[in-house]
Amino acid sequence: MYDPRIVEPMRAEARALGCSELLSAEEVHAALKQTTGTALVFVNSVCGCAAGGARPGLRLALQHAVKPQHAYTVFAGQYKEATAAAREYFQPYQPSSPQIALLKDGRIVHMLQRHDIEGRPPEVIAAGLAAAFEMHCAK
Repeated sequence: MYDPRIVEPMRAEARALGCSELLSAEEVHAALKQTTGTALVFVNSVCGCAAGGARPGLRLALQHAVKPQHAYTVFAGQYKEATAAAREYFQPYQPSSPQIALLKDGRIVHMLQRHDIEGRPPEVIAAGLAAAFEMHCAK
């Protein structure tokens, strides 16, 4: 488990983007089982691709005119039970950190894994997410 003082700025960045932070498996299940419409779930991480690509890309994507109705975040390596619970909704995708899932009525419709994020500029990540928002989210 990471030192909470180290990860707090990274967690705060996701909250500042409008993501509700889910800290336990119970919170994850309560949020995702009751969510109708579209929900983005961001698996945040301490890695460089989260800092250099995922969080900045997510920030840009969430400025798009069309976006999910709900946005949630869990933090891998800090809130392990919450992260594991979120990943239950990501089947058949393998665990990845970072990871950005778009769900519609509780089912995966778009997924970004670490290999989709690593080495890509935030603008490319944001464009892919915005395209998914256009396809799956209410306008």
